[in-house]
Amino acid sequence: MSILTVDHVSVRYMTGDFKEIGLKEYVMRRLTKNYHVQEFWANRSIVFSLERGEMLGIIGSNGAGKSTLLKVIAGIMEPTIGHVERQGSIAALLELASGFDGDLTVRENAYLRGAMLGYTRRFMDEAYDQIIEFSELQEFQDRPFKQLSSGMKSRLAFAIASMVRPDILILDEVLSVGDGAFRKKSETKMREIISSGATTILVSHSLNQVQELCNRVLWLEKGEQVAFGETAEICKLYQQFSEKSISLNCQVKCNKRERL
Repeated sequence: MSILTVDHVSVRYMTGDFKEIGLKEYVMRRLTKNYHVQEFWANRSIVFSLERGEMLGIIGSNGAGKSTLLKVIAGIMEPTIGHVERQGSIAALLELASGFDGDLTVRENAYLRGAMLGYTRRFMDEAYDQIIEFSELQEFQDRPFKQLSSGMKSRLAFAIASMVRPDILILDEVLSVGDGAFRKKSETKMREIISSGATTILVSHSLNQVQELCNRVLWLEKGEQVAFGETAEICKLYQQFSEKSISLNCQVKCNKRERL
């Protein structure tokens, strides 16, 4: 039985006059047929399923709809069409450095973020030293959070979030935090979570990372599902597509320079 099923999920965003006008103006424009709304489909008919312990890599260029799909899977957004079935608990590591208070200390923010993730005070008391050691912030515990670098902030967020042991784990570019040594440590931590039986979804712009960690790949482009299946085959096709796109863009730029 699949632990996660994404069944023809589509997500539509609406943009237009309604964002800038009041109710009276809205009614008048509707009556005069001068009301303009635009539809943008971030995802269209996405279909796949995962078994327990599988790791899915989601790849695609910027604007492909990857982050929107993650939010739907995590339950943060409702799809316009289709539905998602989840079995067990789910944890999402999205936008790691958000949700902190810059004026609070690192210690206070650790407890605050833990509470936001549903951890009890007792759990945080027991896990705090481990979190600080993992994030390598022993010397900064009583500093205001706003004094940390962006890499330090992300390391703390990752250390707190990785304490959880969910059935489904969602990672959005979180394995790229910190320097090379910390990235390796992050990957090792994620391997521990995966080996415990968690089904994991990873969005990454690093094709090497996806090839190394994932046994399934979902390729999205402009909201459309291009392919879903075995890692090696799809990554090879995606790499060929990317190289061809880069070559085409370079050719277009060269032609423009020549015309100038």
